[in-house]
Amino acid sequence: MAVIGGGIAGLAAATALAERGVAVTLYEKRPYLGGRVGGWPTQLSDGTPVTMSRGFHAFFRQYYNLRGLLRRTDPGLERLTGLPDYPLRHAGGLHDSFRHVPRTPPLSALGFVALSPSFRLPDLRAMNPMAALPLLDVRVPEVYDRLDGTSAQALLDAVRFPESARHLAFEVFSRSFFADPRELSAAEMALMFHIYFLGSAEGLLFDVPRAPFPAALWDPLADYLTRHHADVRTGTSVEHVAPARGGALVVASDRDERPYDGVVLALDSAGLRTLVERCGQLGDAAWRERIGRLRTAPPFLVTRLWLDRPVAPDRPGFLGTSGFGGLDNISVLERYEDQAARWSARTGGSVVELHAYAVPAGAARDVEQKRLLGQLHRVYPETRTATVLDSRHEWHEDCPLFPVGGYRDRPTVRTPHPRLVLAGDQVRTGLPVALMERAATSGFLAANALLRRWGVRGQTLWTVPDRGRSAILRLLAARC
Repeated sequence: MAVIGGGIAGLAAATALAERGVAVTLYEKRPYLGGRVGGWPTQLSDGTPVTMSRGFHAFFRQYYNLRGLLRRTDPGLERLTGLPDYPLRHAGGLHDSFRHVPRTPPLSALGFVALSPSFRLPDLRAMNPMAALPLLDVRVPEVYDRLDGTSAQALLDAVRFPESARHLAFEVFSRSFFADPRELSAAEMALMFHIYFLGSAEGLLFDVPRAPFPAALWDPLADYLTRHHADVRTGTSVEHVAPARGGALVVASDRDERPYDGVVLALDSAGLRTLVERCGQLGDAAWRERIGRLRTAPPFLVTRLWLDRPVAPDRPGFLGTSGFGGLDNISVLERYEDQAARWSARTGGSVVELHAYAVPAGAARDVEQKRLLGQLHRVYPETRTATVLDSRHEWHEDCPLFPVGGYRDRPTVRTPHPRLVLAGDQVRTGLPVALMERAATSGFLAANALLRRWGVRGQTLWTVPDRGRSAILRLLAARC
């Protein structure tokens, strides 16, 4: 079998196949694994070797299948560490926290409203409870029938959520998709609400890797795959895939050309579009047209700064922000990552990372980078006097966009060719999963689809419930 793409989805598919004795070749065009959660070596101006990445990722505790993948090499998940809170700060002065919110549904949602300063009594009285009822019983995939034709912004408008709560809390969900809430499907936001508040008991607390992504996650998994006789080919670009006689598929890379009994395309939206466009014999015309319509979210920026002095000792490892221009969050890496902690201990400085999602297309990059630094100075004033010893600015535009009304057009794991399957966070799974967990789940589903053809049992999957957990809330939602 060939797995094309070495991100989370491709690694999950390759793992499930290799564990069951399948001869797997994993192709990844980059020199590293992990996709959008990968990392690569670079050197600071003082000669220090460090690992750069595309930025902070939260490993939420509802990511059952992704965490199961990581347990292959880390059974106790000891290479992850939990951050004590998910703090949020608005430029208007409001602060929110999920640390003390109850984690048992529905107390989780009620507790957040009761404890959050962004929900004031007059605001609650002005809300439209009938419009909010669909959030109480999110069913998958039915939620897409109900809400995919509505934007996240329009849903919040209908519910009449207070502006403060909208910016401080619910935009966290929409911007997790790197999208403006006016363009994001309300079904995706409702699904996130279900996953974190009413569908699970883990809440919004999360873990992060103790070391850079390659050392903590992907290098051990690559060794695991090699021990299971997989051929891991990083730095290898696949140029073409075509059906052959007998149902096989021929994969042509920049190294060689080989036939396979099955192929997993585990690519991002842009990569999948490009490959399918070159492969006119794959699938049928209607399927190829659907792939061609896949869209990507707006550009985003990750800025990492090595400062000559520390940020204040009470600064959290991660802070979500709202109202600070394009700044969406700030991470202080030495609070949790060993490589940054060693640099900080040696120099007395701090390693700070800034994220800006959904940057307007055509924005001047140098201007946006300066603005982001200016917003850091607003949020953490002690950084105004810090000297930037080194910096990295990562610009990317390859995350999937889930636009209003786009669900039915998104591809599924199965394709018109019985031995060709898809995986990735843009793929419809029919399960209540999102983001990195959708990528891992789709990878396992793709492997399972191929294994089923040969009567081999695949990977067991776990998710939050595919509907509201509370019978009372389901009855209330039914009134909508």
